[in-house]
Amino acid sequence: MQQIENLNLVGSLTKAVTDVFETMLSMQMKQSNAEELSTLDGERIVGSVSFAGSLIGNFYIHVSRDFARIMTAVMLGMESDEVKDEDEINDVVGEMSNMIGGNLKSGFCDSGMDCELSIPSITNGDDFIISSLNCEKHERLVFYHQRHTALVEICLRSDK
Repeated sequence: MQQIENLNLVGSLTKAVTDVFETMLSMQMKQSNAEELSTLDGERIVGSVSFAGSLIGNFYIHVSRDFARIMTAVMLGMESDEVKDEDEINDVVGEMSNMIGGNLKSGFCDSGMDCELSIPSITNGDDFIISSLNCEKHERLVFYHQRHTALVEICLRSDK
């Protein structure tokens, strides 16, 4: 079985994020070199999924409420000012985290590190911190679409 140290998380994460945003929302996401951005300011929505099996960990996508509304409008074929239902917004962010997490899971399984994916969960607000403990490997990347930012992170450890 391939060791966790050999996983190319940056490459896998970049491909999963750009592919899912392009396929589902027709949005071109560009990776930023800005390492100083560790969180998003203001109200944000975080979609997350967990991995369990040979790999244990979490994937998170943080987006502003404004970007989440735009993502929802695109997915539902609406204008962003028509999106009023918070459940729809949460569903879209949850589904995006699920699709990106599923994309990552497929790559892990192809590498011989079988794992299962949880259902997505949503956290939203403007004053909270999400942290993962006991990670062997952690990556945090920032992507942009026009003026909107998506902060994605993954934290993994092997089942010992």
